[in-house]
Amino acid sequence: MTDLSASLEAHPLILVVDDDPTIRMLLREAMEVAGFTIVEAASGQEALSAFAGARPEAVLMDVLMPEMDGFQTCEALRGLPGGDIVPVLMLTGLDDVDSIRRAFEVGATDFATKPVSWVVLAHRVRYMLRTKRALDEVRSSQAGLASAQRIARLGSWEWDLATGRLQCSEEARRLFDIEAAEAVEGPEIFFQRLHPEDRTALSRTIEGALREGAPYGIDMRVVLPDGGVRFVREQAEVILDEHGTAARVAGTVQDITDRKQAEEQIRFLAYYDSLTGLPNRLMFTERLKGALVDGRQRGRKVAALFLDLDQFKRINDTLGHSFGDRLLQNVADRLRACLRSTDGMMRGDPIRSSDTVARLGGDEFIVSLTDIHRGEDAARVAHRVLDSLKGPFRLDAHEVFVTASIGISLYPDDGEDAETILKNADTAMYHAKDAGRNNYQFYNVSMNALALQRLSLEASLRRALDRDEFLLYYQPQVDVENWRVIGVEALMRWRHPDLGLVPPSDFIPVAEECGLIRPIGDWVLQRACAQIKQWQDRGHDSLRVAVNLSVHQFQQHDLVGAVERGASGAGLDPSSLELEITESVMMHKVEETIVILNNLKDRGVRICIDDFGTGYSSLSYLKRFPIAALKIDRSFIRDIATKPEDAAITAAIIAMARSLKIDVVAEGVETSAQRDFLSEQGCTLMQGFLFSRPLPAEDVTRLLEDTSGSAGFVAPDASLLEAGRR
Repeated sequence: MTDLSASLEAHPLILVVDDDPTIRMLLREAMEVAGFTIVEAASGQEALSAFAGARPEAVLMDVLMPEMDGFQTCEALRGLPGGDIVPVLMLTGLDDVDSIRRAFEVGATDFATKPVSWVVLAHRVRYMLRTKRALDEVRSSQAGLASAQRIARLGSWEWDLATGRLQCSEEARRLFDIEAAEAVEGPEIFFQRLHPEDRTALSRTIEGALREGAPYGIDMRVVLPDGGVRFVREQAEVILDEHGTAARVAGTVQDITDRKQAEEQIRFLAYYDSLTGLPNRLMFTERLKGALVDGRQRGRKVAALFLDLDQFKRINDTLGHSFGDRLLQNVADRLRACLRSTDGMMRGDPIRSSDTVARLGGDEFIVSLTDIHRGEDAARVAHRVLDSLKGPFRLDAHEVFVTASIGISLYPDDGEDAETILKNADTAMYHAKDAGRNNYQFYNVSMNALALQRLSLEASLRRALDRDEFLLYYQPQVDVENWRVIGVEALMRWRHPDLGLVPPSDFIPVAEECGLIRPIGDWVLQRACAQIKQWQDRGHDSLRVAVNLSVHQFQQHDLVGAVERGASGAGLDPSSLELEITESVMMHKVEETIVILNNLKDRGVRICIDDFGTGYSSLSYLKRFPIAALKIDRSFIRDIATKPEDAAITAAIIAMARSLKIDVVAEGVETSAQRDFLSEQGCTLMQGFLFSRPLPAEDVTRLLEDTSGSAGFVAPDASLLEAGRR
């Protein structure tokens, strides 16, 4: 404590107000002897100015003063800052009751009549100051408590059961948006602010607490006058009198709106999909479990419809993920509307309030149907779902169409528990995709067997590369103008230890799905380059090898580097390497694809479009891509001798390629009639069983050596390729 503070504490400052200078002098002497510091004022107006400047701890004031008497001065003093709490002792020769009453009405703290005992007066002033300081501490404590309650949004209250009166803190009133005047009426005004459901719950809780004499806690909703809702937590205890009877209930009420909102957000994140607002897998599974229990008790069927959007990845890749997200939201809206539709109920569709549509993740949705009678009911709903998706989805300037594949599993036919039902619906959905998409399929046991076989195949495939179980077959490409083998296409085979030779159509899709296609593709590239180099070293200098690239290989980060490593590792000139890509690969991210293809062309690599005519590329793009050759798909070649439309398409492709100075290779040539038609149209490069099936490397070596009279020429009757055809 500083010297000044200590001085003020030891010598309290007193304001003496009297128009008589003799009285002021006597008061000063008496009070200073008692240890007080004195400030004087000769009139009421001077008193007000002195108080504002000096801020004394107490005021001694005469009542009878000219112009502004003590009553008027005291009343004015109480209106000044700090004047409402300073003790004021009124001094006068008057001793009538009306003067005393008026003194206290205007705010006097105490009243003394003249003549005054100076010793007694000093003690009375000290008592007033002690009382003031005690009140100051109480006010400070109350202010601190009110501040703490305001910060914590915590109010306190006490209810007198005998009188019904309710005392509550300012914060408690604020939480219920109740004025102080309303609060004194009792607890009823607070009850009226509660949500109707919570009033009943609170009444029952209080009744139980009074009956048991036990504390309670309850969460409630306060409905504010503006319609807003505030969540509060009330905790209270019952206070008993000396007879053990409930006399009062005291408690606290705290604003927990933020906590409730956080809990709701956590619950939403835990049980709902943040993008679409639909239930997520966790909530759907819990609801499905409940539906299965109910179905078991009532002897009814339950269906799960597993829905996956067809080729949704194309939307993301073409328009971007933000458009993809908006499309998923629109699909979710249509599914909600589809399941809510009263039209469906009028037609007899088994849509109930307990049915659920959820998003499992990605572009996968699932629907549960409860209390259905037969599988046809689920099929009817699946058909409605597919119909609901038929119309276009408008995303800004884009109009998008999507279809879906739906798998259906039934309880109890296809499983007894939620996990099995979901797994089997998923399996059925893949069956729907295999069946051509945009349809629904029911689960059956054979599907599960196929799924297990696929899993086993994937496990074996992961070990195949390490065990050196892959090998390459090569199918010759022939120039029929001079009957010369100008190249070979490298085709993968898998020599499975138990299944024997597995064709690529069986394992390539599995390799793509499980992420093995890139290391397998690198192996093919390296092995094919090494093999063609061996043949070139044996004198077949102009021979080239064609290698197929999947979309996954084309999307890898360093495709150009992988091609360079494959060629340089074998010491092969990249001009002897031809990469075959499909139209769908070529049209994926067109500008990036053009850059990659130009980089490959700059290194001497030839680019060939495989299965040309079956994709969706624009012919105008062919001028922008560095294409060296087109391969006409076998689906056009098969019937060119019998179907005029296939012959016309094939002839048009050949003519277009010649005008663009692009080589044309016809694949799948199996008959002399096909060969002759193609030759007449100017296509002399062919590949197919008419010339040779795909062969192991050693058989191709013998074929090249046996027909190498002029570095690989084949006899016009192709007799030496007969073994290859077999």
